[in-house]
Amino acid sequence: MIFQDIIFWLLSITVVIGALGVIFLRNVFRAALMLVLVFLAVAGLFVLMHAEFLAIVQILVYVGAISILIIFAITFTRDVQLGNLPSGIQAPAFLLSSLLLSALVFVSLTTKWPLIENTPVDQEYINNIFSDSTPVLGDLLLKNFALPFEAVSVLLLAALIGALALVRER
Repeated sequence: MIFQDIIFWLLSITVVIGALGVIFLRNVFRAALMLVLVFLAVAGLFVLMHAEFLAIVQILVYVGAISILIIFAITFTRDVQLGNLPSGIQAPAFLLSSLLLSALVFVSLTTKWPLIENTPVDQEYINNIFSDSTPVLGDLLLKNFALPFEAVSVLLLAALIGALALVRER
């Protein structure tokens, strides 16, 4: 158990440092590489939670597709070394994100979080879900939640087209 705790804290620290790197690095290419590091560390956290399916999806979709698309788009932009120029919305964005963070902290501290052991659910059902979640998730995605699954794929396609439109030469 102590080994899993050490791995958890290493991955968590990697996520936080990588996210700070994405925010504070002026070089956009290095910020994108830090984003890849964050995505990989989050996939490691999924593996620690025994959610292997989500870890593989995290690696395939975010690291393999989104991050590579971002890096590909950055290579076609000019003046990558200049970084992002400061704009006038930094103070309102900081204020809005601070308000959102305080609301999330308030809600998470005031909400009564029931444990899964206290809920009246069939124990065999819980054991089946936590033993191998991939068939359960596949069954849910392709039967009960087929429409939201397709909506997310259309959203990702729209993001891809939007990113290519932003990178394209005028």
